[in-house]
Amino acid sequence: MNHSVEEIRLKNGARGLFIDIPGATVMSTLFHFRAGNRFTKNAEIEQVAHIMEHMAFGANARFRSEHAFEAEFTKNGAYHNAYTSDFSMVYEADCADFEWDRILELQRLSICEPRFNEKEMQAEKGNVRSELTNFLNDHHRILWPRIQQLLGEDVLTYRQSLATINNVSLADIREHHKRTHTTANMRFVVAGKLHGRKRELIRQLEAFNLPEGERFAVPRDELRASPPTLIRRKDASNITFGLTMIAPKVLSDEELDAMHHLNHILTGTATSRIYGKARAKGLAYHVGSYASAGFYDSAWDISGQVNSDTIDDLFVIIKREILAVLNGKITDEEIEAAKSFSLGRYQMGAQTVSQISGFYTNRYFADDFIKDYQKVPDTIRRVTREKIVETVKLFVDANTWVLAAVSAGDRDEIVSLSSNLEKIFEKE
Repeated sequence: MNHSVEEIRLKNGARGLFIDIPGATVMSTLFHFRAGNRFTKNAEIEQVAHIMEHMAFGANARFRSEHAFEAEFTKNGAYHNAYTSDFSMVYEADCADFEWDRILELQRLSICEPRFNEKEMQAEKGNVRSELTNFLNDHHRILWPRIQQLLGEDVLTYRQSLATINNVSLADIREHHKRTHTTANMRFVVAGKLHGRKRELIRQLEAFNLPEGERFAVPRDELRASPPTLIRRKDASNITFGLTMIAPKVLSDEELDAMHHLNHILTGTATSRIYGKARAKGLAYHVGSYASAGFYDSAWDISGQVNSDTIDDLFVIIKREILAVLNGKITDEEIEAAKSFSLGRYQMGAQTVSQISGFYTNRYFADDFIKDYQKVPDTIRRVTREKIVETVKLFVDANTWVLAAVSAGDRDEIVSLSSNLEKIFEKE
């Protein structure tokens, strides 16, 4: 779908993107605040952000209850949601084009004029407690906060987060909203048929009656390597593992493209070097790899689920293939196949309003950078073997990594696997 992008800076201090998609029948809006768990007043009430997010569509200046607000919001099929992460709180909505202005006003009400009350807070405490308890049954969910802690990030596990719920008061909810929900701390993305509507959109967004405040700086953690760790669960029928490597820099777009292509070569298809070979030998149903750039550093993860009797063979493949990459053993055919796959996904990734919005949203909310959609094919074609190897070496040379797993087995098993991986990080 053809579209154009314009950054808007409002008089009230907020900033955002208008994405005009001619002929769109849907309007999509997202509002972002740096208001996640890491921005709570103190760790004893860490879940205040999450509870407040659950209350986002409750009572407000016009509606006395969540039920009344929900009935009005969704009466023509509109959708809304909100989510909280370590750093972010995001409100999102999709609606039919004919009611975009009504839905935007309802979003303003929920974001700017909530009427937090004790009854809804107690109900949402229960819902958050249920949500986090459910996560304790998901071994991937258990694993990743622990890996973050092992590497030095100042986060809580889900079990630790559960213990903070009872500490949250209504005053804490109101304080968190007042401190974090300010126009300077707000970013937005509006996508849909915007031609002829820009002036009215700006008028409505300028009416977001929040204090100006400030854009919070993201806290910085001192990351470190960590010994291998086992999270022992008696009910675990296999091993859920995560290997995370940290590079002490924010990867450039060129470096991220190189890693995305490498991940496709390693784990992207049934013919890939790690996942494909493991699947062909019956070692593991799935293995994935992912690279991401944070605010101050970058991460490369390899993860999966595997049975205890095949994990040694799987890790032989993982070690061998990473060492092969470090030695430049990547074929032209593999790189061209990864490029072809990326170009195909690029063309398929702009079929809906939400897909187009999503292309810009995460990066813009992180650091106000506006990606150039038209330049993506050129950046894909510029990926080289040399850049892939050079970027992988950033992770390996840093030697900041950890292997952790959830299993019913013994820690010695994970220690042995970690010891075998150490060859990757040895200096020649």
